[in-house]
Amino acid sequence: MFIHREGRTIIYLFSALFVLVLVMLLFISVALVWKCLILLPLFILLLLVLWFFRVPVRRGNFKDNLIYAPADGKIVAIEETTEQEYFHDRRIQISIFMSPLNVHQNTYPISGIVVYTKYHEGSYLVAWHPKSSLQNERSSVVIQHQNGVEILVRQIAGAIARRICTYSKQDDKVKQGDELGFIKFGSRVDIYLPVTTKIICTLNQVARNKVTILAEF
Repeated sequence: MFIHREGRTIIYLFSALFVLVLVMLLFISVALVWKCLILLPLFILLLLVLWFFRVPVRRGNFKDNLIYAPADGKIVAIEETTEQEYFHDRRIQISIFMSPLNVHQNTYPISGIVVYTKYHEGSYLVAWHPKSSLQNERSSVVIQHQNGVEILVRQIAGAIARRICTYSKQDDKVKQGDELGFIKFGSRVDIYLPVTTKIICTLNQVARNKVTILAEF
């Protein structure tokens, strides 16, 4: 496991704050119990920040005909819908809700070429709200598989998340499990697949990026 680069600045700040308070308390004549009561919340907060920005090392046993989860979280929707941004036709939408305690790194569900990327400003409805996919701050990435099929991955900010990081650029050649981006502090990721795709995952299943198989071409 390692710490994601998006969290390094905030971790350095929290660490410096903790050390500063610790040094100050060493020179103040206060009962030990009061020093512990001051330090304990700061220490717990630092641990929570470290936990949030953790990235476990996973080496998936990838297969080219399979579509893997791009995010950790709970599968909250598997439904046929009209995708209105890029495809403008009927697609199968799979939505993964990421709580603040999940790993927040996002990865590519398939290998291929990035043919489209677009960032949208928006509001901050709760991530499980039906309209959050269209109204919230979001970033869309379309990957074309070598078989010619395209899928769309959409990162969606939630009520707490205030920053979406997307590293994809058009014409990038990407591999399954490579890093697509990162979302800070709880959010959702939607995947739009052709209606002919064989769905393997189930509703309410707990997904893990690079590991959980969502569908098969």
